[in-house]
Amino acid sequence: MTGQDGARPPGRLPPRVRIAPSPTGDPHVGTAYIALFNYVFARKHGGKFILRIEDTDQERYTAGSEAAIFEALRWLGLEWDEGPDVGGPHGPYRQSERLPLYRQEIQKLVEKGEAYPCFCTKERLDQLRRDQIAAKQSTLGYDGHCRSLSPAEAAARMAAGEAHVVRLRVPDDGETVFVDHLRGEVRFENRLIDDQVLFKSDGFPTYHLANVVDDHDMGITHVIRGEEWITSTPKHVLLYKAFGWEAPEFFHLGLLRNEDKSKLSKRKNPVSVFHYRDLGYLPETMLNFMANLGYSMGDDRERFTVDEMIAHFDWSRVSAGGPVFDQKKLEAFDGADIRAMSVDTLYDRLMERTLSRARLLPLLAQAQERVNRLDDFIPYLSFFFGGSLDYGPVLDKLKVKDRTPDEVATTLEAFAQDIERDPEARAFTAPALDAFARGFCERNGWKNKDLFMLLRVAVTGRTASPSLFDTMALCGKDRCRLRIRDVVALLRTQKG
Repeated sequence: MTGQDGARPPGRLPPRVRIAPSPTGDPHVGTAYIALFNYVFARKHGGKFILRIEDTDQERYTAGSEAAIFEALRWLGLEWDEGPDVGGPHGPYRQSERLPLYRQEIQKLVEKGEAYPCFCTKERLDQLRRDQIAAKQSTLGYDGHCRSLSPAEAAARMAAGEAHVVRLRVPDDGETVFVDHLRGEVRFENRLIDDQVLFKSDGFPTYHLANVVDDHDMGITHVIRGEEWITSTPKHVLLYKAFGWEAPEFFHLGLLRNEDKSKLSKRKNPVSVFHYRDLGYLPETMLNFMANLGYSMGDDRERFTVDEMIAHFDWSRVSAGGPVFDQKKLEAFDGADIRAMSVDTLYDRLMERTLSRARLLPLLAQAQERVNRLDDFIPYLSFFFGGSLDYGPVLDKLKVKDRTPDEVATTLEAFAQDIERDPEARAFTAPALDAFARGFCERNGWKNKDLFMLLRVAVTGRTASPSLFDTMALCGKDRCRLRIRDVVALLRTQKG
């Protein structure tokens, strides 16, 4: 058990905490939020803050996402003590480089009878689920078909090369209980816990096995993560017991939410750390804002630094509720911080971020053939900066012959969502966007010129601009998504 401030009892080593993001897309503000609390807790108690990359889901892995995680956390100033790029005594810190350890540990569980090979095919499992749904069963999940196989029969089938997974043998009765230090005691009936797959047929561990093995191997003392993992925690507790290991202490922070209290998601709001960085928010303001989402300094005080949060940190001041990610409040915070700067400091920050050489050179290359005076460059390039646009002057250009506003809105919405399903388009390069957009038109029965004009107007607020897909790539995924979402909302207020 921890004390009220989260400190371990006297004589215990300083805490070791971690974040373990998956490199499957742009770095999420939710990841940064969890990272902040891990970082603050570690610094408060002289512990270690560890970054581990959970990249065993090869189907969802996105090239460049690992580097983006590093970049986003460093922009915020959340430096880690151990990790893939800085090393440490418990490496490697990428799960894909730790496969021998997982194979070794899963074999121990099988030999102890705590896990078992399962040879059920996808077809059988799909049919099982359909049957359970048809029978209106209250719980869906694996039926334990392979639990009774003898070790000899299972070994023979594996030796014959039969495809299989390895499952955790969950007790049939009783309860699994753990303490969430923000919520109290949590109890799960074992009969409702599925015999979770621990090792997949492709030779990779599932999240559950790798997570527990890594946390134990890296000496993690406190697991501080989002509340979406509460339902997975009994599986992890059972795994710790199966291995005979001491479990860490658990803290589950509330999920960040939209204003309507739904889970914060990119379908409704920008969720990438880079979106806020590229719009010109200050990193120190972002940290202060995120800290306010789940932490109270007392005395209704909202403005404080990370160092001040570290000095006063106490778990009794952390809320387990789902905080609303209020973008208006973030903007107010940022405006106040900008106005508090000296003009010299403001100039330096503006040149460093918004008007840097690296940022301007590719934009100038797009404008050079279209601008006749130096003073025209800034107005011409204005749509590359900022967030939402005024579509009043180009409202008529959002109309498409023989298409209702709702049909146009649905198509634009689908375009923005389908990009995330296409590995190449997700990288948001001009050639990939061009190929994706043409394929999208062909699949959905749209003329290229109609969709391309809609995208141009949505992204730039104009009917003429540099090359559409170069423009989209330079504006960035989050800015484009924000503007497309704005146009979708605008079209849905229009009558057919």
